[in-house]
Amino acid sequence: MTDPIAPARPPLARLLAIMARLRDPLSGCDWDLAQRWETIAPYTIEEAYEVADAIEHGDPDSVRDELGDLLFQVVFQSRIAEEAGLFGFDDVATSIADKMERRHPHIFGAAAERPNWEAIKAAERSRKKETAGALAGVALGLPALQRAEKLQKRAARVGFDWPDATGPRMKIDEELIEVAEANDAERADEIGDLLFSIVNWSRHLGIDAEAALRRANAKFERRFAEMERQAGPGFAGLDLTTKEERWQEAKRSVG
Repeated sequence: MTDPIAPARPPLARLLAIMARLRDPLSGCDWDLAQRWETIAPYTIEEAYEVADAIEHGDPDSVRDELGDLLFQVVFQSRIAEEAGLFGFDDVATSIADKMERRHPHIFGAAAERPNWEAIKAAERSRKKETAGALAGVALGLPALQRAEKLQKRAARVGFDWPDATGPRMKIDEELIEVAEANDAERADEIGDLLFSIVNWSRHLGIDAEAALRRANAKFERRFAEMERQAGPGFAGLDLTTKEERWQEAKRSVG
């Protein structure tokens, strides 16, 4: 058994050394050694959501811990790349530092006025050869609601958008009718169109649909748990009318 990484090291250097030890071909951890970008990506996404959840709960200690878990994912992915001769953690840090300076010329450069953010981002996409269209480069791995909003924002940049919230609100009514009239083979697609329209309306109202749904999920969980607590072990056997009464009591009790 080897010695632990010295805590006296600077924290980031210590973390990088721990990652190198975990991936050591001779003495590393079998699980860590078996991982690739593709296998780690779901954990990276999960950790990002756990950061958001900790923030939602307003718990600073949890936010700190979850940010650490997310940072470890960046270190892990960077280490895999370094072993493949692609890039290392320093390259990742340099890349984001360069981007932040490039996107803030009024802070780090000679520009006196705030920059045209969209022009800067368009130039970056052009350098990356993302020239296939306005929607190019929107990550496929994003949650569906969040990706829908990003696609809509990209389309709006080139003028394909409702002038106000009235249009998308009317579109929801239209999509509801199409869902009701759809046959079994069509219904899933029509529900998708309805959800897309709801995201569009939310965007026009200045509401983050992904965050709003997270809050709705949390509210449902809170109320349902209170309903179960009030009913006790026999909850599942209650009739629907009684369950609805319990639900209304839970809403009044926990909000």
